[in-house]
Amino acid sequence: MITITESAGQKIKELLAEEDNDQLFLRVGVKPGGCSGFSYGMGFDDTIHEHDQEFEQHGIKVVVDAGSAPYLKGAEIDYKENMMGGGFSIHNPNAVSSCGCGSSFRTADDAGQPSEC
Repeated sequence: MITITESAGQKIKELLAEEDNDQLFLRVGVKPGGCSGFSYGMGFDDTIHEHDQEFEQHGIKVVVDAGSAPYLKGAEIDYKENMMGGGFSIHNPNAVSSCGCGSSFRTADDAGQPSEC
């Protein structure tokens, strides 16, 4: 499904620890919108829905909704620090086009619903 790099896993664990809630997990998804057609979503959640897909990596519980799963198959989440701070990035082999900011994409089979950045 999704690969989380070691550096991303460490940062996610740090952020989870700051939340001080053992019930939280990482939810990753895709929604229509963004300048290329689809936007990534990533955040903490504590509710599992009926058709969610669950897996664990680096000791982190990760949940993806059924609608997003095909768009995220084979994706890699990474985290890099630099002089300007740090940030997560998603490398998605399903994306044939993405916007300059890297948070929006489209696939060969689905253009999504492009909107203004």
